[in-house]
Amino acid sequence: MRIVDISQTPTEKLLDIAVRALSQGKVLVCPTDTIYGFIGDAANIKAVEKIFCIKHRRKEKPLGIFVKNLAMAKKFAKITKRQEAFLKKVWPGKVTVVLRVKKRFPEGVGTQKTIGIRVPKYPFLDLLFEKFNHALAQTSVNISDAPPIKKVKDMVRIFGKRRWKPDCILDAGALLISRPSRVIDMTTEKRKIIRK
Repeated sequence: MRIVDISQTPTEKLLDIAVRALSQGKVLVCPTDTIYGFIGDAANIKAVEKIFCIKHRRKEKPLGIFVKNLAMAKKFAKITKRQEAFLKKVWPGKVTVVLRVKKRFPEGVGTQKTIGIRVPKYPFLDLLFEKFNHALAQTSVNISDAPPIKKVKDMVRIFGKRRWKPDCILDAGALLISRPSRVIDMTTEKRKIIRK
């Protein structure tokens, strides 16, 4: 489990580390605009399976994805003009939306009919998407049903001796205090808030 200090690592080197790891189906801990998250290539079954193993997460709780922008979201979800107008107001930002799926991912990412998608507002992820133009399977850093883990030293303590652990932690120190993203179901005509 490699730990990379973001403040002490040149941006290009940091991006190279992240892109190489993601390309190899590895799982990263990455800071975001909300909390630390596990990320992996959403199209890579190896990466998806590993996230579930690390978290002890049930497959009935599918992962959502990070995408670069609305244009990328349209590749994976059916988005109406009305939905697009709403998404332009909330993205990039701390809002995950559940939409009807257009392109399927490996089992565990979305369901056969729906997928949760977010465009994060975080500079490092913006740069990462420029180099690694793939949807990223993502979820909070924790053991399933436990609170999110906010400190890297706690991640090392909790995951360090386990068989399943993240391959690399991108350490940005303490993030600004934030809650996980709001989740809005947009699969029906009327929007439904799943998580405030």
